Amino acid sequence: MVSHYAQDGDAAGTFLGHPKGLFVLFFAEMWERFSYYGMRALLIFYLTQHWLFSDAESGFIYGAYTSLVYITPVLGGYLADRYLGQRKAVLFGAVLLTCGHFLMGFEGDGGQGSAALSLFWLALSFIIVGSGFLKANISVIVGQLYGLTDIRRDGAYTIFYMGINLGAAAGSLLCGYLGQTYGWSYGFGAAGFGMLAGLIVFAVFKPLLLGRGEPPRALSRTREFLFYALGVAAVAVIWLLIQYQEAIGWLLLAAGAVLVTYVFYTAIIRLERDARDRIFAAMFLIFGSILFWALFEQAGSSLNLYTDRFVDRAGVPASMFQSINAIYIVLLAPVFAGLWTWLARHGKEPSTPAKFGVAMILLGAGFLALVWGAALGGDGAQTAVIFIFLIYFLHTSGELCLSPVGLSAMNRLAPAHMASLIMGTWFFASATGNFVAGLIAAATGSERASGEGAGQHVVLEVYSQIGWIAVAVGIGVLVISPWIRRLMHLDTLGDDNVGDDLLGQETVGEPQAAGMKPETGPHP
Repeated sequence: MVSHYAQDGDAAGTFLGHPKGLFVLFFAEMWERFSYYGMRALLIFYLTQHWLFSDAESGFIYGAYTSLVYITPVLGGYLADRYLGQRKAVLFGAVLLTCGHFLMGFEGDGGQGSAALSLFWLALSFIIVGSGFLKANISVIVGQLYGLTDIRRDGAYTIFYMGINLGAAAGSLLCGYLGQTYGWSYGFGAAGFGMLAGLIVFAVFKPLLLGRGEPPRALSRTREFLFYALGVAAVAVIWLLIQYQEAIGWLLLAAGAVLVTYVFYTAIIRLERDARDRIFAAMFLIFGSILFWALFEQAGSSLNLYTDRFVDRAGVPASMFQSINAIYIVLLAPVFAGLWTWLARHGKEPSTPAKFGVAMILLGAGFLALVWGAALGGDGAQTAVIFIFLIYFLHTSGELCLSPVGLSAMNRLAPAHMASLIMGTWFFASATGNFVAGLIAAATGSERASGEGAGQHVVLEVYSQIGWIAVAVGIGVLVISPWIRRLMHLDTLGDDNVGDDLLGQETVGEPQAAGMKPETGPHP
């Protein structure tokens, strides 16, 4: 049966076989990623060269910042599910992000004694909270354009992911070049204009979203602005928290325990068997993604510094190499999207858990390839730049087996009334992974000053260890993937009676359609 979502999309017209609203989200997210990754390409150098933090301190700050970027979608997803709706949450998040990126342009005198350092923490805080309202919710709107059994879903998320990386590639190249050639404010200022462009695209082309992501119930203007005030207050809280990075680790531990307990409680107590099993499968994928992101996110910190110090770059600014991952995704995303769709039509597509296992193996292989490449040059020699391209190629291939597929799986496996919560939990796993990534990056920089070439040796030793761990875990995931696939109950998924639920509405009298136990009634 074709869902009314597919019918609505056909009535409004399609582009490349997909609803036009997908491409509104594509371009809005493209510009948001331009700003985020443009800033990220410069951040580790900004911390070490302008604010004069040590390598270990910079890696820890970087990890704390990126972890908060991924934990705040839990709050943003909850508020969107229950009150604001995804569209208004995304719009508000875009406003906060625009403010934050423009604030990054005020660099002051540098050094940790500079008064401008407080403004830097404030800029990061705006970006963190803005990402919380935007990240999970814009991904949910993508899923709302399709029925649960629509075979275009994985392809749609991969196209969406390609938009993310078009922006990431352009941002890393332009902002990285401007920041390291003309000055930090030029690079960060360009990121601000990119975010402003994303805000304009999303606001102007709202009609093409076909009403997706609207509030689940009527919301008074006063109450709506109360939630916006809550978002601004969150900026003040994050401003304080980001300056005490150690506390973020304890926050992640506590919040993670509460979140996981709540999700499992809801699954066990409130959901019927198939929906409960799907949540268990989703949580397995979520936990698996933590290790992936902990290793993958070395790209912006320790690998960025390694490229700057130990790679023969022929004079190209190191920050510009941050674009390689995104360029590979732009080139490879259509290949992977077509591959998954072709395999699905022929009944040969690997399961989502199997794709996760392959992703981990490719991730580990990337680190091992760089270690091997560095060994070819001998002790203290600069690494040939081809091995930087190789590690990014392997990591990107792994990313395409995990990230867009994981986004699609979260949307497919979650009952409608938990859609943004589960998507937020997915991003929470990324937050945890990013914080662990900061710890790993700090370890690679902790002994850099112990002698000539010692810094390179320490990085490569850490990369060798995490490379073999990733390969071993990937093989393990492949072995148990058939059992996880059975928990997904894909054969019982259907599009009947899910239209209102996918918009965050209650389904009075039909709790089974939302995957809930009949005796519990609709989710309050």
